[in-house]
Amino acid sequence: MSDTTVPTAVPPTPTLGEAFKYWLKLGFISFGGPAGQISMMHQELVERRRWISEHRYLHALNYCMLLPGPEAIQLAIYISWLMHGARGAVMAGVLFFLPAFVLLSLLAGIYLNFGNVPAVAGIFYGIKPAVVAVVLFAAWRIGSRSIKNEVLLGIAVLAFVGILFFDIDFPWIVLAAAILGAIGGKLMPAKFKAGGGHGASDKSYGPAIIDDDTPPPAHAKFTWGKLAVTVVVFVVIWTLSMLAVRGTPVLYDMGEFFTKAAFLTLGGAYAVLPYVYQNAVEHFGWLTGPQMMDGLALGETTPGPLIMIVTWVGYLGGVSKSVLGNPVTGGLAGAAVATFFTFLPSFFFILAGGPMIESTRGELKFTAPLTAITAAVVGVILNLATFFAWHTFWPKATAAAPFSGLFDVIPVVIAIACFIALWKYKADIMKVIGVCALLGLGLSFIR
Repeated sequence: MSDTTVPTAVPPTPTLGEAFKYWLKLGFISFGGPAGQISMMHQELVERRRWISEHRYLHALNYCMLLPGPEAIQLAIYISWLMHGARGAVMAGVLFFLPAFVLLSLLAGIYLNFGNVPAVAGIFYGIKPAVVAVVLFAAWRIGSRSIKNEVLLGIAVLAFVGILFFDIDFPWIVLAAAILGAIGGKLMPAKFKAGGGHGASDKSYGPAIIDDDTPPPAHAKFTWGKLAVTVVVFVVIWTLSMLAVRGTPVLYDMGEFFTKAAFLTLGGAYAVLPYVYQNAVEHFGWLTGPQMMDGLALGETTPGPLIMIVTWVGYLGGVSKSVLGNPVTGGLAGAAVATFFTFLPSFFFILAGGPMIESTRGELKFTAPLTAITAAVVGVILNLATFFAWHTFWPKATAAAPFSGLFDVIPVVIAIACFIALWKYKADIMKVIGVCALLGLGLSFIR
């Protein structure tokens, strides 16, 4: 944008109703994962509408990048909270994931009723190897940014070996990595410097409603009393919600588990997927490994954050465990519980921590423990790709006989082609999965 086209007047502050329309629209078009969603919000809110300045946007983003949970939805909650308080925060957050919740619940019901139809089964046959490539590509993408030396590589390898060969639970791997990072940060600080990140920018799109020098609004000012009240309110909400589902053991387990998972999503959705897989598939038995893969593929091709796969897990878990005695009611109850307890902490992090961040504006940096955790996450994601590949290439195998049954070479070829398309040609994930779905459909007629 040239200097002659930079606006000079501050745009009018949007009403809550006007903001509602934008956040609802974003919920329906927020494809492309966190990077795409963050870019989409920047283009609309910083460049076009000028609701918030570039520096304030990046400041909020840096905070959200440090938090557990999906950073894109937390950024939406943060910006809407700055503009319209707690009502705006709840509105933006719910509208961000609501379309994906409805769509994934609908798709889960269709999947359970028609998943064995040859044509539908053929589509998922083509999608599964694409998922293997997508997860492997995620490990490579995160690893290329975060593993800068042999120490961090060693942490990634230890995480991979620990979870694959010794069945160590994901929380213990995170804790061990954090301890290694804390020690390593003191003994070898150069090895634990975080690379990349979101820096400041000198671009100007004209004066914004929340500009660089705009003081925080009254509701965003920090006091210890306000922090204490916020903590108490969220503890009460969580406690009452857990009491509400206590009479249904499956839903209670979901509430407890997805709360823990929400606090472990350091590094994005791909980081917590192995933990969800480990518990939802292997411990609780809410769904099978192949069903988890199918849900991940659908999550990649629907709007909203990728962590919305918890809606799929909750729906299938509610049905498989006969919750409330009805497949539709049980599925929706499971989906609602999984989604609610996954996203509740995101609202807490913004409403409790936002005022402190606004009062101490400045650049936030990753700590040494977080750098080590990110390295460990690479190994954990690689393990998830290994599990998915095993289920796909040896479809008849079991844990007792891991390589029994025929080795299916077609998914191997598809997975390799997908990885090359993503890595070398920077192909869009949705298009890759779409092509594989059509390929699987075609194969269903000739197999």
